[in-house]
Amino acid sequence: MYSDLVRESPATPSYEGTKKSRHRVTRMMFLVVFLGWLMVWVLLPTKMYKQKWNPKLNGKLNSTYFGEQGKNILLFSFPIMLIAAASCVYLHFQKKKGNSCSGTSVQVVVWPSGKKPVLVMGPLGIVSAVELVFSAMFIVLLIWSLANYLHVSFAHLHMHKQGEKVWQAKFRSVSVRLGYIGNVCWAFLFFPVTRGSSILPLVGLTSESSIKYHIWLGHLSMVLFAGHSIGFIIYWAMTNQMAEMLEWSKTYGSNVAGEIAFVLASIMWATSFPWVRRKMFEVFFYTHHIYTLYVFFYVLHVGTAYFCMILPGIFLFIIDRYLRFLQSRQRSQLVSARILPSEAVELTFSKSLGLTYNPTSILFVNVPSISKLQWHPFTVTSNCKSEPDKLSIKTEGSWSRKLYNKFSSPSAVDSFDVSVEGPYGPASPNFLRHESLVMVSGGSGISPFISIIREIIFESTKSNCKVPEILLICAFKNSANLTMLDLLLPISSTTSDISQIQLQIQAYITREKEPPATDTDTDTKNLLRTIWFRQDRSYAPISAALGPNSWLWLWLWLCAIISSSSLMFLLFLGIVTRYYIYPIVRDSDEIYHFSFKCLWDMFLVCAAIFLAASCVFLWDKKKATMEGEQIQNLEVPTLVASPGSWVGGRGSGGGDREVESLPHQSLVQATKVHFGARPDLKVKYLFDRKGSDVGVLVCWPRNMRHEVARICSSGLADNLHFESISFNW
Repeated sequence: MYSDLVRESPATPSYEGTKKSRHRVTRMMFLVVFLGWLMVWVLLPTKMYKQKWNPKLNGKLNSTYFGEQGKNILLFSFPIMLIAAASCVYLHFQKKKGNSCSGTSVQVVVWPSGKKPVLVMGPLGIVSAVELVFSAMFIVLLIWSLANYLHVSFAHLHMHKQGEKVWQAKFRSVSVRLGYIGNVCWAFLFFPVTRGSSILPLVGLTSESSIKYHIWLGHLSMVLFAGHSIGFIIYWAMTNQMAEMLEWSKTYGSNVAGEIAFVLASIMWATSFPWVRRKMFEVFFYTHHIYTLYVFFYVLHVGTAYFCMILPGIFLFIIDRYLRFLQSRQRSQLVSARILPSEAVELTFSKSLGLTYNPTSILFVNVPSISKLQWHPFTVTSNCKSEPDKLSIKTEGSWSRKLYNKFSSPSAVDSFDVSVEGPYGPASPNFLRHESLVMVSGGSGISPFISIIREIIFESTKSNCKVPEILLICAFKNSANLTMLDLLLPISSTTSDISQIQLQIQAYITREKEPPATDTDTDTKNLLRTIWFRQDRSYAPISAALGPNSWLWLWLWLCAIISSSSLMFLLFLGIVTRYYIYPIVRDSDEIYHFSFKCLWDMFLVCAAIFLAASCVFLWDKKKATMEGEQIQNLEVPTLVASPGSWVGGRGSGGGDREVESLPHQSLVQATKVHFGARPDLKVKYLFDRKGSDVGVLVCWPRNMRHEVARICSSGLADNLHFESISFNW
């Protein structure tokens, strides 16, 4: 996946060469540190590490300030935290130089990721070549670790009970090592769900595009932890030690805590399968939030040393989660709601002038009058360079249906409480690098393509900027859903002339065989309806989590939070260990309670993050208040006809009805409607595309994504470059 394109400066060739060299050196530094961190994981289970390196490292790194955690903090926590902090600075300067149109390509990614699908499978979804290689390497790491752990363990079996048989001791050893391997999965588990991550953009990923890695790791870790937990229960039953299930030891991990953690994890696992998420989303949503209790008891079970091995992912996730919490505390200013006859709703928010985002970005929305706890992701359909934030919501599911019903009720609504998190999205609009684009959508899956088309419309107004030609293939159940195409035109914008770009729209109505009859009542219903809300000073425009400025400066603030909170955690941990825990152990010759150490670690991690993030957030908000940025207002546009009102005139997409603006006339002319059919993607649209670089983007539903992925991976058309845009995999 390629990243930001930056404008070519009039600097000398030597300066450009020096700048590129600095980028290469920086990326190489990240690569070396990451590979070194991976190498530690590779060597960890080996006999050489355990018998030679581990004793020396413990002697030098475990001190009265950090106890047994010193070694793991340096080997497992420090490298990733260093990358996370340094990458913030790197991304800041990359974003500062970024430009979405022509220029010299400077990659933010450390490794270019080829996204051509090589596997399209039910259990795994769509898998690219790079994903397949890294997945295979990760599985090899797990197998290597398990084999070495067992080799070392079987060579020095420890009998935990008198009269215990060798095979029983080996069975226990296997169960223990399965837990160790599950801990490896946990070291990576939280990175994909850290929405404001500074690490994911280094490899060209976003949280939305990498959510499937979290799913894979979650399933894999649960299989390993199930083997670990059930294996121990069987072992205790075989050796008549069932009383061990109730033990809460003072000197090592609590069995009770481990059992509670496994029960909580099993609940989350059982409700995370696709058929549960689709049919009972609320069940999945609420049960998944018990992860906080799961982590709590998990740490009490594994102890502080193992906690430090998986700490970076959890640490960065807590920072991100707390910043999102702070952002969501402020009610956002909702300017208008545009209601379409297709029962879709476009929300228009006020935003800070400096807030920037890229097409296909995601905004998480909470409406307290519907649910105070539920946050739902929606695609931002606007262009940040020329429009306010906009959100298109297709009313599918109980939550979205309630929102549509609120806006459709006869009672007047002059204000509406809404909180948001985000927007989150890709580092750059990389679709502009293609010669042409084929975008395939089904139903509400058209939403991300609206933002892409609006971006291309804006870029087409620039001089010397070549934009790709576009073929939009969209499938709808009925003709009323054609009004979704109205969202291609902003509610208020001066740069919305679709005639400036090469756009073809092929719309398919799958459940209607002919155009619906038109009459006056139908035409009235097919007009867009816009609700304008009262501007309230207690509400705020949408802004970045840290300040009203763009995400450009967020990276520097995030670097400050990561660095300061990490240093505070080490400082607090050193003080507590040296001046509280160590004197107790030294003076009384007693072992400090294992679980109390775990509680101290978790408390100090949260305290350091909350203190650092709160200080930066409050200082930044104070500065923003002093600057007194004003909420931008929108002009109320005149009512216009929608495609749903003119498509009835001609099944081919033409219409005899006069439209009221040139942009709408261009939209009508660019659209061809087909009734009672489904698009022949393979023969009619994809294989016939000319040009050496054709970007193929597909969004929703799953079967459609898999069909397009199989076509692009068939090898019959090398010019097709596939990309899936969806939360589901």
